[in-house]
Amino acid sequence: MSGVQIQAQNGGEPSGGRRPRLARALRRAGALPLIARLRAALRRDVRILAYHRVLESAEPEGFRFDPELISASAEAFRAQLAIVRRDCAALRFDELLAYLDRGRALPKRTVLITFDDGYDDNYRVAYPLLREAGLSAMFFVSTAHIDSGHPYAYDWLVHMVCTTGADRLAAPELDIDWHLPADLAGRREIAGRMLDRIKVLSAAAQQALIDRLQRDWAMPADVGHADCRPMTWAQLREMREGGMEIGSHGVGHRMLAKLPEVDMRAELEESKWAIEREVGAEAIAISYPVGGSDAYDAAVMSAARDSGYRLGCSYRAGAERLGPESRFELRRIPVERQMDADWFEAALAWPELFCYRSRTRMG
Repeated sequence: MSGVQIQAQNGGEPSGGRRPRLARALRRAGALPLIARLRAALRRDVRILAYHRVLESAEPEGFRFDPELISASAEAFRAQLAIVRRDCAALRFDELLAYLDRGRALPKRTVLITFDDGYDDNYRVAYPLLREAGLSAMFFVSTAHIDSGHPYAYDWLVHMVCTTGADRLAAPELDIDWHLPADLAGRREIAGRMLDRIKVLSAAAQQALIDRLQRDWAMPADVGHADCRPMTWAQLREMREGGMEIGSHGVGHRMLAKLPEVDMRAELEESKWAIEREVGAEAIAISYPVGGSDAYDAAVMSAARDSGYRLGCSYRAGAERLGPESRFELRRIPVERQMDADWFEAALAWPELFCYRSRTRMG
């Protein structure tokens, strides 16, 4: 998932934007609890929070990866977990399945917490805070990156654009020949545009383009970087033993709907086998890499069911009314670093108004 892409699509709404201002006004008026209770009485749906990275700072100095993948600072995440504990009924995915399988009504304001990709800060920063709060989360990991320790392809693309000494980005595959400005903000804007454009290509063509830039700019991903490291299997085993759940985000973080069927099914099956072999627990859920409506389709959802998954998460924004037809395209609420506590609470109370809008390519 790429937050630069999300920011580009949603305008990167700042803390002074319309939604956060409204959230603060409702908080000052004491209206948010009333709104939450009213909506819970009218709709019994599920809020699935979607995170990527939690770092000590939401604005780390010298950070040359995608800052919009930082969902929250450690301080903000701790505050968000306190809101979940106070206002919501937090469930694990296996508990959610138990409710569904038995045909029981879900608790009001059910919330689940998820992380995509598998960054090592999930273990270093987020996991201790979850334990401190007495909450569980589902960590969707791309198993080839857990195996190799190499950064994710989209992350490395952003890193290359932000740090290359070249002054142009040439991608004839996309009819691109763009000047690269000297400043970091300008480079990040170019990286966001590039991420949007590259996702129209097939999965193989995307990787071929990123590989070519690595060669052209002499920036091989396999050297790795301390700011973009996946977790290890040992860390994931520790987290599973500590009450967390581990799910699939594919093998190589590739857009499943853009793969040939045999490769798509291999991504689903092999990632599930790897997780179950390494952590010793069933992988009951998958989060489709990228997660927009062009990243998964009916064939992907059918294959996920055939592969033994019980639930599938998209990156379409919103709360989910669960039914047989929605189990494999669950919507989620993206948590972004611009969210203060009032905005976060408002997104839980009234997701349709306060969470980011879905677009085609969600990063």
